[in-house]
Amino acid sequence: MTRQNLHTHTVFCDGKNTPLEMARAALDAGLSSLGFSGHSPLPWDNDWGMTPEKVPAYKRAVAAAREQFAGRLEVYCGIEWDSLSAPEVEGFDFVIGSVHHVSVGSGVEPPAVDDSPEITRAALGRYFGGDPLRMAEAYFTGYRDLAARDFVDVVGHFDLLTKFDEKEGIFPGDHPRFLEAAVAAMELLLRKDKLFEVNTGAISRGWRTSPYPSRRLLEELRRRNARVLISSDAHSADAVACAFPETEELLRSVGFREIWHLGPGGFAPVPLD
Repeated sequence: MTRQNLHTHTVFCDGKNTPLEMARAALDAGLSSLGFSGHSPLPWDNDWGMTPEKVPAYKRAVAAAREQFAGRLEVYCGIEWDSLSAPEVEGFDFVIGSVHHVSVGSGVEPPAVDDSPEITRAALGRYFGGDPLRMAEAYFTGYRDLAARDFVDVVGHFDLLTKFDEKEGIFPGDHPRFLEAAVAAMELLLRKDKLFEVNTGAISRGWRTSPYPSRRLLEELRRRNARVLISSDAHSADAVACAFPETEELLRSVGFREIWHLGPGGFAPVPLD
């Protein structure tokens, strides 16, 4: 079957390779198309998002990759829009909407949930009284808010806060309160016709053996006839198609019979042969 990855980072944010290098890796990996999704600018200093000044250069570099690989690889220019970024997203082929932080009050820089286990545990103790379910409920509130953003096409790594759980066991992903918060956000997003990505990024980083969302949440998505796509959240050329065959098999086992790809006419289903 044809394969596509729409979640790709480069040196314009926190990736290790240029757009040309990532496109070459995608072609070598047998992908039919590749979407770039640089991190949107954030309102505080950080070392992983694009600055506003970098965005035009990023668009030009992706356009150069599209031109160089024309006829061999379809190239799309997107953005991974962080829920705490300004809602200024124009001139992109697609938008992935993601929540990387938990809001903890005005005037306080929100802690990231995917930086390290130590930062996650520190935030858990400082802001949530050590209660991981309270933190999970606050996190999924960010995705409930994301449903109101009409420009968002794809929901990024829906349960990112569980990144470290296979090794650290921070969040009880099967607890009724966790699932209630996740499913409530999921249903709002589905009412807005959002696609959900099945993201292999934590596999390539050695933190997980399975993608986001968890199998339990994938089952909930399947029950609701959600549209899903597979992405690698690649930050380096060697991860551009990480664990795609295994993820396709996982989706088949859950009951999905198709995934969705972006094409010239928009998103369309592709059979999971």
